[in-house]
Amino acid sequence: MTVPAHRFASLAVHAGQDADAATGAVIPPVHFSTTYAQDGIGGLRGGYEYGRSGNPTRTALQTQLAAIEGGAHAFSFASGLAAEDTLLRAVLQPGDEVLLGNDVYGGTHRLLSRVLGPWGVKLRVVDMSDPDAVRAAIAARPPRILWVETPSNPLLRITDIAGLAELGHAAGALVVVDNTFATPALQQPLALGADVVVHSTTKYLGGHSDVVGGALVLRDDALAEKVGFLQFAVGAVSGPLDAWLTTRGIKTLAVRMQRHSENAAAVAAFLEGHERVARVYYPGLASHAGHELAARQMSGFGGIVTVALESGAAARRFAEATRVFQLAESLGGVESLVNYPDAMTHASVRGTEAAVPVEIVRLSVGVEDAADLLDDVEQALRV
Repeated sequence: MTVPAHRFASLAVHAGQDADAATGAVIPPVHFSTTYAQDGIGGLRGGYEYGRSGNPTRTALQTQLAAIEGGAHAFSFASGLAAEDTLLRAVLQPGDEVLLGNDVYGGTHRLLSRVLGPWGVKLRVVDMSDPDAVRAAIAARPPRILWVETPSNPLLRITDIAGLAELGHAAGALVVVDNTFATPALQQPLALGADVVVHSTTKYLGGHSDVVGGALVLRDDALAEKVGFLQFAVGAVSGPLDAWLTTRGIKTLAVRMQRHSENAAAVAAFLEGHERVARVYYPGLASHAGHELAARQMSGFGGIVTVALESGAAARRFAEATRVFQLAESLGGVESLVNYPDAMTHASVRGTEAAVPVEIVRLSVGVEDAADLLDDVEQALRV
């Protein structure tokens, strides 16, 4: 498929999206077929034989994903965790270790500690936003994988991707960056030295809270071959309609991330000056510890704002009092959501090094009118 040599917003619209050869349809058709007729035994048309091994709609999405992340290979999965699991099993053997941030998506921690842990994979956590702490952890025992999430979930810590890529590579580690929060519209980890980018495409890439998916994007041919084999052998592929919905979402990613970032900046600024707010976590604020790094590493600050209230009780009241912000898990859709991590997305890491403080609330700021969002936050804080 054609990958035009354009800038990001154009790539998001056109990569992998050649007009249909038979009809000229500008939007390529969705291919639902599970199997493909062969021109004689082994005579495959376009390399397609069975839906698990390949599908033209999934191929189009993978071409699009590779283009917008600047990678050579992309793989689309049934979920973000399916993508993570496939990568981890492609790289790790029992006894290998993953060095993980202490503020990450709870599902990633759960996958490593409770699924792969009994298989013999070891896990250590460290504050990835502290280069000295990471350097010391690597020196003490080099990991097989250095797993970076920036901005992190939910406290929005910012990690120096280029700096950690240098540290990780010097120790022989594979450097993986979860780019779900920033998206390639705002941050390009492969260009900064990372080896692999992982996404929950359920979030900003899909962008409409109507499709679950995951993705891996990488450059190395040998690793891509291993990932491709496992994707085929284990089978956690995205279905054709899921792939098409994700492709549709990506086409508007650039404009959506601009609006998400603008609205989030307005919400963060309002919250930072509010008497009932203890602390605001948003990399676009000058008060954020990672603000200067984020300004260098990202082209925008994203749509997630995390806030600490006076107590766990206050956080729960706020989360249950919003009206425009809907109380729900997930993030990255056009609608605004409010989440109480301790009892929702990060409940599985209670009691671990990745536990989220009870006073924390995470806001996924949507693309609604900013004034309505500010009015909603204000009334919820007064409850």
